[in-house]
Formats: sequence, structure tokens, C-alpha cells
Amino acid sequence: MTNRVPRAVAVLAMAAFALPFTLPAQDHGSGNGYGPQLPLSPGNLLVSRTVYDNRSTNVSVGEPLPPGCVVANVAAGSCVTAQYDGAYPYVFNNAPIDASFGITSRIFIDQMTPWGWPVSTIEVPNSLDRGVNGEKDQLVTSFSSKSELALHLSLDGRYVTFMGYVAPVNAVDVSNSNTPGAVDITNPDGENFYRAVATMDRSGHITFTETNAYSGNNGRASILNNVGGSNLIYAAGNAGNGSAPQPAGVVLGAGAQLIEPANVPERAQSPGQPAPVGTFSVTQLGDKADKVGKDDNFRGIAVYNNVLYYTKGSGGNGVNTVYFVDTTGTACPNGAGVPSATATLPTTALAGYDPATGTPNNMCVLNGFPTLSNKAKNANPVNFPFAIWFANPTTLYVADEGDGYTGGDDLYTHAAAQTNAGLEKWTYANGSWTMAYVLTNGLDLGTPYTVKGYPTGSNPGSSPANLPWSPATDGLRNITGQVNRDGTVTIWATTSTVSGNGDTGADPNKLVVITDKVDATTAAEVTNEEFFTLRTASFGEALRGVSFTPGTGERGFSFPGW
Repeated sequence: MTNRVPRAVAVLAMAAFALPFTLPAQDHGSGNGYGPQLPLSPGNLLVSRTVYDNRSTNVSVGEPLPPGCVVANVAAGSCVTAQYDGAYPYVFNNAPIDASFGITSRIFIDQMTPWGWPVSTIEVPNSLDRGVNGEKDQLVTSFSSKSELALHLSLDGRYVTFMGYVAPVNAVDVSNSNTPGAVDITNPDGENFYRAVATMDRSGHITFTETNAYSGNNGRASILNNVGGSNLIYAAGNAGNGSAPQPAGVVLGAGAQLIEPANVPERAQSPGQPAPVGTFSVTQLGDKADKVGKDDNFRGIAVYNNVLYYTKGSGGNGVNTVYFVDTTGTACPNGAGVPSATATLPTTALAGYDPATGTPNNMCVLNGFPTLSNKAKNANPVNFPFAIWFANPTTLYVADEGDGYTGGDDLYTHAAAQTNAGLEKWTYANGSWTMAYVLTNGLDLGTPYTVKGYPTGSNPGSSPANLPWSPATDGLRNITGQVNRDGTVTIWATTSTVSGNGDTGADPNKLVVITDKVDATTAAEVTNEEFFTLRTASFGEALRGVSFTPGTGERGFSFPGW
């Protein structure tokens, strides 16, 4: 069993990772979406990838940052000037100068076999495509925004969704812009762009749904609920980039959102106000209230057994942990608990939500997971959950991305010394979840690696200055998994990094895979388990989300030999 992956990696190593079929966007004028494309085969993997359009002219030294920054409206020091031009990766040395810095880039969805053999690529329509202008459907991501572009199958397995921005390629600081329907004048980024959910079927046909949610920040992940007569999207993200108090529209558009799919082109859409599907407050745990909306700075999302789950793994507010939406109102009277056996998925927005107070709250910490507020005295969170995947009702895998420390030239040794970064395995018994062990073998946490064309040596533009350019794995972000017939699971993941890059989200990262024994509960039982690298991003690339292809869940596909 465990020898299958190494052989696959060896086969992959014999060929350059150049995808044989690159499918540009086409037919943008025929309704909401485009297609057809080369069909996606059930049982294959999809990986979302972004590629930076490496032009020095993307940014000019001395230009104002963020675009549209109005000194009178924002905190002192928020309006700055660029110190580096648009050449990769030096352009991201502007990030320590401009806290909102990012540049929009193209989105590619790569299809590959589970053992890493390339099959095809679909390019999401964008402004660099011939014939695509402001009136045509398009979507981009922010190149250095590492929390974006998660991929998730719909609940019936027929579609895959991901999120981005309705903006041109090479636009600056879009990831911290306002949305048109939720403008915050204290946001130093003076631009306005819709966020949008992309829904792709097996033919590669994509439709887009715009939203005013996540103003001032980014939408990160989405799942289409299209079973039992439902037709709605659950989304995860963050909002706000201005001063307190945050405007009502910004608070309303934070965290866990419910979005109704559109069936018309982007140019014909007119999104309304955001609609929270769930909220959490640290006051539920007995802590003092903090900034409304920031407790709900969510990254990951999952649906399992009629329950909607979210993760939080960053920010100075709230709790870094795993949450669920309690539709029964009885599961967690003290802020933590487990879903009721009678729980159903939410189908409407949270009733009576007040942006001024951030209440009512209908989310809970999953019992056994951390409940320590990031603002607690001497708080030092050691859990940074990103994505989650259930193998069964009592086995949960959590991708922990690590703490992202780049505060000194000890960044590599710090990454290597982390105890929870990697793939956490949690087991359930007697009403609570317990972490069994963390899988890290083969990830080489904190070990720098080289990428062809990527700088080596030290970066004078890092903060602090002269940190090493070379990236090293710091943990995991997005994951997906498959239960095998032999009592094991195989899990694919994209990695997080640390480096001396001005923004580590711009580092070329990796796609890795591991197989684990489902019934193992101690690290001593899995000492021979190891991660294998299926792909390393090239110069100017970053890998973000991973999922199975549409149709996989629909047909209940399994891997006979795994």
C-alpha cells in the first residue's frame, strides 16, 4: 500500500510538469460562463494555480500605494509609495511597506491523476485573454494572498467552486479593496471590486456569482449546496481593512456567508447586501468582546453529515480553532459543543443579525478543539487550522499551516521546531475530540529548497532585512482525501511556506500526498508514513486549492488499488 505513492512520484519525475492540454477561456459572450472544454474525468484531482504576469511595469517605483489612498480618511502612515517595480519576486518587497499590497493574477485549474500525472489545464477567463474586456465574464485572484482559491465539490459532487475578484489582471491591491455595496471610507485602499464565486462543471463550463461580501478583504472558500431542493452557496472569508468602528456593510459581509447563485452574466448582476449564515463571538466563551466581525475571520470550510464547519487560523482576534454552525440552537450553551444528531444544514441567512453588536451568534467551537482567545494574556496560539477533511464520523484531519514566523534569521529552525504544523489527526469519543498525532515526515519543515530562476542568497527588502530568499515548508493549507478499501486514507495537500520574500504568499509552494491508517491513534503506529511531493510550483507560480474532479462524488469513485 505505502509503496504505491513513491512509485508514482518516480514516474512523475521522469517527465517535465508541462500540462499537455492548456485550454484558454472561450465563448465568453454566451451567457453566464464559458465552455465547452476538455471533459474532467471522475477520480482525477484538480489543483488551483495562479501565475504572476511578470512585468516590471505592473508597479512603478514611487507610485502611490494603495491606489486611491486618501490621507484625510485613514490612519497616519497608511498611504505610502512603491519602492520596487513589478518584477517578480522583488515586487512583493512592497508588502512590508504597504499592508494592503497584492497584484491580481490569472487562475488556472489543473487536472491530474491522483499520483500526479498531468492531464489538462483550464484557464479561467481574464482580461489578458483575447476579446475579454470589462463587459465580459472574468475572475482573478490576488497572487500573494495565500488563503485564496480553495476548491470544493458541491454536495452532489457534480460541480467544483472557488472564489476570486471581478477585476483585471495586474490590478494593484484589489485584495484589500472595498466591494461596491459596502464601502468603508477609512479603508486606505480606495478601490471597489466585487468578489465572486465560480462554479465549474465536468465540461469545464464556468458560471460566476458576484457578491458584496468580504469588503476590505478576501473570500477564500465556497461550497455549493444543491441537494434536497437547495440552491445556495456557503462561503468563508474575512472583511475589513479600515478603522474602527467598521461600517455595518463590512461587518455584515464578514466570515460565514450565504450567497444565492446567479444565472446571468456578471454585467447583468446587481448583488444585494451580504447575508451571514453564521457568526461567533468570544463572549460565548466568557471572554471580553473584541472587534465586531473579526472573531469571524474564517479560512476553511467543510460540510459533513448535514453540518457546516469553518476554521479560523489567523488574526489577533477571536480563537484559532474549528467551528460548526448550530442550526438547532441547543448544541453549545457555553460556546463549545458537538453537533446535534438532528442537525440540518442552514438554508437561510442568520435571522435578526445586528452588525452593531454582532449578534445573535449561532456558531460553536467543536468540543475538544482550542478555546483560548488570541487576545488572552500571554496567549501564544500553537494551532493554525486551515482546511479540514472528515474520514468518518470519528476521524478528522486538520491542515495546520504553521505560524508563518519570519521575524529573524532563525525562520528555518523555528519552522522545523513547530509541534502542530502539518497534518493533525483528531479522533472523537465520549463527546469530545482529541488530537491523536501530527503527520510531518517528508514535509521537511524548515528545510529550504531551490526553484529554478528563483533568487538565492539574502533579500535586502525583507522585514527584517537580509532574510534568505529560499522558501521552506511551514505546514499545510488546503486538503482533500480519499478513504481506501484497505483501512487507510490518502490525503493530498498544498503547503505553506516561510522565507525572506517580502510576502511569503508569493513563494512557489508544493502539492504533497500521504497515506494514513484510519484506526491508528498514536504516532508510534505510523512511523513509516511519509509525505511525498507530487509537484513544486515553478517560478512565478503558486498552488492553492486541491479537490477531486466534478463527478467523483456523484459516482462514489474509489481507487481499487489504494
